[in-house]
Amino acid sequence: MTTPDLTESADPPADAALRAQVRQLADRAEVVAVLDQYVRHLDYDRGSDAWLDVVFTQDAEVTLPMARYRGLAGLREFQAMARTTFERTHHLSSNHQVALHGDRAVVTGHLTAVHVWRAADPGDHFAIGGHYDAEVVRTVAGWRIGHFVFDLVWRSGRPPAGDVGG
Repeated sequence: MTTPDLTESADPPADAALRAQVRQLADRAEVVAVLDQYVRHLDYDRGSDAWLDVVFTQDAEVTLPMARYRGLAGLREFQAMARTTFERTHHLSSNHQVALHGDRAVVTGHLTAVHVWRAADPGDHFAIGGHYDAEVVRTVAGWRIGHFVFDLVWRSGRPPAGDVGG
């Protein structure tokens, strides 16, 4: 059995369609990867904000039930609050639905997060779950999150002081 030579084709329109399909699949994978990267950084890189510009646009906006954070400075403020409030976190993002529109993508997904007050007592935690809508844009450096809106569906455990429903 011989292996077909895929470098030459007798059907250029089919080649173009295949290239377009591969590009779309690659874009979808890269969009989901940047969202996965975001939640991974929330857990593993809590001590540094150096990753923010690898995940977000400079003018990104993150809307959560308790506040809205704008730009990388606002995201640094959010990260500082999370670091000083909880010693550990565990985030899961799944069920990504990606709609590509050229250099933009609209994504819906599910997010579950467990916030542990003190590492020595993981049973004392605040957990949340819900859905998110994100707008992700292609930049010269790759796909980045421009807008992220979290819709809280459920929560359990001891919330932070001053919590107003988020």
